Amino acid sequence: MRSLDVHTHVLPPELPRWSPIRLERTGECRARMLREDGTVFREVESNCWDPAQRLRECDETGVGVQVLSTVPVLFGYQLQPKRGDDLARVLNDHLAALCREHPRRFIGLGTLPLQSPDLAVRELERCVQLGLAGVQIGSHANDWNLSDAALFPVFARAAELGAAIFVHPWDMMGEARMPKYWLPWLVGMPAEVSLAICSLIFGGVLERLPRLRIAFAHGGGAFPGTFGRIEHGFRARPDLVAVDNPHPPSAYLKRIYVDSLVHDARALLSVLELFGAERVALGSDYPFPLGETPPGALIDSMSFTPEVRDRLRSGTALEWLGRDASSYDL
Repeated sequence: MRSLDVHTHVLPPELPRWSPIRLERTGECRARMLREDGTVFREVESNCWDPAQRLRECDETGVGVQVLSTVPVLFGYQLQPKRGDDLARVLNDHLAALCREHPRRFIGLGTLPLQSPDLAVRELERCVQLGLAGVQIGSHANDWNLSDAALFPVFARAAELGAAIFVHPWDMMGEARMPKYWLPWLVGMPAEVSLAICSLIFGGVLERLPRLRIAFAHGGGAFPGTFGRIEHGFRARPDLVAVDNPHPPSAYLKRIYVDSLVHDARALLSVLELFGAERVALGSDYPFPLGETPPGALIDSMSFTPEVRDRLRSGTALEWLGRDASSYDL
């Protein structure tokens, strides 16, 4: 059985001139992602925009289906709302076209202009109409954590529509203090994911929306490793922590999904012990350097039963996405 990878990123071959990132081709199969000030954000290869190359690499590594989402630097939350909405539409139309062209190999997660919740709800509805399974959002939207009341209508509409949500870290906290050693990606990203999970729990979003299907990148980031402290803090200082939701974090462990991208067998066992295999799905961060190559290598290296391995490689993902295996090349 081939796997379903819930965490992959894709770009259109061209980006609008007003996008926060532009592509500069440096060869037939290479390009640079440039920020607005001309500095290099990342160098990428054609597997980031060429579906034929992606599918060749999927076939080589046993991946039957990829869930496609944009590169988080293109969330564009810093743009004016109309520009953010325009960018989301461009990216989502591209995603939907890829999924229509390869309906058994690609599943799409759109992006939203979260800086304008009204526009975000409208674009979420359009994503569903386009056939996308849901959306990818950032770990925060400018000054709003995911618990902010301004964002609740977006989560509520996603729950009503049955749209899956994938939360990916971006714009990492403390980045100004981490100029060396790639620390924003190594320290900031895990912290951002934990911030997102805690915000949704303590803010009562998960309590108010029991049908919301939401997943978090990078194995839940720092959350599994600091869960004991988070739970203890809730019980030790309810006057500070339990102000918007009287239920402890442990009550929501079976309500959220995470991907398997933790790079270490001990870490994956910890994630599985905390959440259960029914809440963990294979994710690789393809095609970027902090990803896992080949996708699912860690899962395959461990002594899981066939039932658990199948659950991790595709079963959990299908449940979170609300899709049936028979529709895909698994």
